[in-house]
Amino acid sequence: MQKGTVIFEKMFIKNKNIKILLNYGLGPLLFIWLSYSMYTQIRNQPDLQNTLHKLRLSVTGQQSWKIYIALILVLLNWGLEARKWQILLRPVETISFFNSFKAILAGLAFSMNTPNRIGEFGGRVLYVHEGHRWKALSLTVTGSFSQLIVTISIGCGGLLFLLTNATTAAGIANYYIWIRVLFYGSLLVCIFLYLLYFRLGQIIKWAEKIPKARGFVQHLTVIEDLRVTILLRTLALSFSRYLIFVFQYILLLQLFSVEVSAWHSFWLISVLYLILAVTPTIALAEVGIRGKVSLTLFTLVSTNDFGIAGAATAIWFINLVIPALAGSLLFLSLKIFSDK
Repeated sequence: MQKGTVIFEKMFIKNKNIKILLNYGLGPLLFIWLSYSMYTQIRNQPDLQNTLHKLRLSVTGQQSWKIYIALILVLLNWGLEARKWQILLRPVETISFFNSFKAILAGLAFSMNTPNRIGEFGGRVLYVHEGHRWKALSLTVTGSFSQLIVTISIGCGGLLFLLTNATTAAGIANYYIWIRVLFYGSLLVCIFLYLLYFRLGQIIKWAEKIPKARGFVQHLTVIEDLRVTILLRTLALSFSRYLIFVFQYILLLQLFSVEVSAWHSFWLISVLYLILAVTPTIALAEVGIRGKVSLTLFTLVSTNDFGIAGAATAIWFINLVIPALAGSLLFLSLKIFSDK
């Protein structure tokens, strides 16, 4: 009996030491890794110096109010995402808006080196109680699902605009058939996603009846508690975030002297976001793809190549890199496990 007690105490001390090491060592290591990887990627971006120079000049020019509004909207954008996650998390855990906001930034920092920012999920759930993390993960996926639905929905409108607008239709004549195929394919996917989104609870119930799936599905049962009103609020917040993204982009296009109407810009940006949503990318390397797609789309209506590429880099920098750098600082004080 005494020997068993001694073994238990040794195991407890060992586990406690591991937790202490993870709590106070892993956070700073993550900060160093994230900061270094972001620094190296940012340093190697083409035309980054010219873009940053243009942004510095814009701070004091006649159009300076546009960059200030774009920066303020960064807070509003991620604040809406924090609110969305806070609402989705209620069936599992009550979390303050401030902690939700910190979780969003931490998740963003964690996601910068992962394909399509999937690491965001893991970064967020570190701010949730240990016993609730798997459930919080499934709710985080639900929130991202709503954002994807909005992106594809409005992106379909953008593809239709490309096909029917006289100016853009002439420029895409060689790709007309392929864009039509993409439009109808995206439309079908969009309808399917809407049906799936509002039937998530029912799908989980069906999955629970599959014996081999029960071990995994038990972490998803919290989705059954999401009422339609919550799903609709989540969609509304996702739509609001989307409008902010587009408005920021339009401001920066104007700041970089890309003379395109707001109406044309809106639909071209919607196609850009659709392509980014369905293309496997890593957030830190995304700016290259973002720049190429932006040039392909906006050269249909503008000849200012530098302005188009500059706006694409700037929106990436202020919307992703700056918040991710702020989020990486949070790992310095983050505890992975509780002390209990």
